Amino acid sequence: MGGIFGVASKSNCTLDLFFGIDYHSHLGTKRGGMAVYGPDGFHRSIHNIENSPFRTKFENDLDELEGCLGIGCISDSDPQPLLIHSHLGSYAITTVGHISNANALIQEAFENGHIHFMEMSGGKINSTELVAALINQKSTIKDGLLYAQERIQGSMSILLLTPSGIYASRDRMGRTPITIGKKDGAYCVSFENFAYLNLGYVHHSELGPGEIDFVTPESVEILSAPRKEMKICTFLWTYYGYPTSSYEGVNVEQMRYNCGRLLAKRDDGIHADSVAGVPDSGIAHAVGYANESGIPFSRPFIKYTPTWPRSFMPQQQNQRNLIAKMKLIPVDCLIRDKSLLLIDDSIVRGTQLGETTEFLYKSGAKEVHVRPACPPITFACPYLNFSRSTSDLDLITRRIIRDREGDHVSEEVLADYADPDSTNYQEMVEEIRKKLGFTTLRYHRLDDLVKSVGIEPCKLCTYCWNGKG
Repeated sequence: MGGIFGVASKSNCTLDLFFGIDYHSHLGTKRGGMAVYGPDGFHRSIHNIENSPFRTKFENDLDELEGCLGIGCISDSDPQPLLIHSHLGSYAITTVGHISNANALIQEAFENGHIHFMEMSGGKINSTELVAALINQKSTIKDGLLYAQERIQGSMSILLLTPSGIYASRDRMGRTPITIGKKDGAYCVSFENFAYLNLGYVHHSELGPGEIDFVTPESVEILSAPRKEMKICTFLWTYYGYPTSSYEGVNVEQMRYNCGRLLAKRDDGIHADSVAGVPDSGIAHAVGYANESGIPFSRPFIKYTPTWPRSFMPQQQNQRNLIAKMKLIPVDCLIRDKSLLLIDDSIVRGTQLGETTEFLYKSGAKEVHVRPACPPITFACPYLNFSRSTSDLDLITRRIIRDREGDHVSEEVLADYADPDSTNYQEMVEEIRKKLGFTTLRYHRLDDLVKSVGIEPCKLCTYCWNGKG
């Protein structure tokens, strides 16, 4: 995913920027970056944060990053912010999102006279550089942002830093959030609305879908009004979001309690010694389940935070599996001879949860009942790359559907597999249960998941589960 943060202040913004970006560390796994505009112009720093926290990499850079205006990011992939010099002037830019039509936009840029892009390892073009190329095709930054949002398929929220202020552009369908905080002499712009509270800011506003604001130390100006249609990512509440975050007025922790409560209401008759959540995002779902069901909550395994404080997940699947295993330490007396009900935020490929279940059995568990906090993921996300999947067949659901239906499956058949009341759905879930070694398996229903969030269903993106974005 990734996260972005910016500050426009009448005094030096460096520390606010530093700590505000750091509060987004749960959203990205690869790189961090800061860019400021000060008396000597633009200065920037980018570091790899795969194996160490953001703060330790950037604390020695702060003296060189002095200025009243700044932006930064925690990035899941591309190095950013980028410094750009164009006919629109010099600016820094950082983004969060995914461009699903990147190849077509790059080819079109070449045909329109764009000379080159910097190529990263593996031949990939930096998505933020591509966004800048789109912006630079227009005569003003505002028009360029509007143009980029229209041309990009997928999702892209943008912070663009100029010598006079920060442009904040929420993606066209509002799939990711942007909020603004305010304190005396400063405004900040943030993906996560909790990131500025300890810095003395109070909530000022939340950008609507496609809205563009211009932020200075003195004011926030709406340059382009929000659109009416919204499709915010439901996984923000289920998985990505930090417990103290709120999106569209709905707190993440509370939503997860709601989610667990509704899971429990559908689960009459289950017998377990305790309810446990897979750290970290599964824990609040499990608390909600335990509170509703009356089954005690426990922590039969603990995440080893001294050396695994961040959600580090390498790109290679075998490394991800090893890291997931290394993080969790069993508590023998809470596992041995116990019947456990385990809640995770989701099942994507199934590998990690299958190995966690095997690890619990080897630690002496009698039964492991699994209750994912969302429905079966049937479609790889084209908007934010939630599942990190390059193919639908990376998903355990689609592999099972392929084995049952063959290589070519119609939309009607897929819709039937996504229907929790259908025979195909029930048989698919049973196949997943047997494949991953669970005692029982019952997914959260999509209608209950939507109720757990509590905003209008038409404002939620549910593509991963039903193919409707």
